Formats: sequence, C-alpha cells, structure tokens
Amino acid sequence: MTPDQLVDAMPFARALGVRIDTAGPGEVTGRLDWAPDRCTAGGVLHGGALMALADTLGAACAFLNLPDGASTTTLESKTNFFRGVKAGCVHGTSRPLHAGRTSIVVQTDLHDDTGRRVAQVTQTQAVLRG
Repeated sequence: MTPDQLVDAMPFARALGVRIDTAGPGEVTGRLDWAPDRCTAGGVLHGGALMALADTLGAACAFLNLPDGASTTTLESKTNFFRGVKAGCVHGTSRPLHAGRTSIVVQTDLHDDTGRRVAQVTQTQAVLRG
C-alpha cells in the first residue's frame, strides 16, 4: 500500500492534513503543518492534532505489521507532550516496539522543524482476526 493509499483509508487524517511520507513495516514517517485552524489558545498547535498525527502514523505502522487477513484497532494510547508548536511542521516517526499474535505496540516520536521533540506517543493496537 502506498503512503497516499494509507492516508486515503483514514478520511479524518486526510481532512486534518496528515501526510505520510514513507511507509514500511519497520518505520512510517509523516507530517502535519501548523495552521491557525489546528490551534488552541495562543496559536499553539492543538494537542489533539498532534495526537491525531501520531495515531495515524502508528495505525499505519500497525497495519503494515498485521498478518494476512487481519485488521487492527487502537486499544490504548498514551501521549507525553514536551513543547508547543507555533509555526512550521511537525514530523513524526512510528516504529513497532512489539508485533505479536494478539497485539502490536507502536511508538511515535514527534519533532518540530528544528528537530526538538514535541511529543512521544505509545499505542497498543489489537490484532483482529476475521
């Protein structure tokens, strides 16, 4: 599946403006631009927008680690925020920490344009077998 096809499979991510740049089982990268309509008070990119970026990249990473015929859904997501973003682009990298029979755990690191860590998200995805 191409990066564009992965985003197209998640209409909310497409509407939010999430872009996936690279996608493979070992790593998914993507980004989200700062925009005034994605902000909270003071022109800071909303935490929910950051979480949506991380969830999108993490879900794509989990999907690419599924066995044939399986699907996935998020069971748990934990976010640590480190700094606000008032301009530019947030870049994300998702990597699997565990790809097991019943669950996949993914860590997503978010950085600003200068490489400073903005947030770190760890999510657990269920492996759903049809």
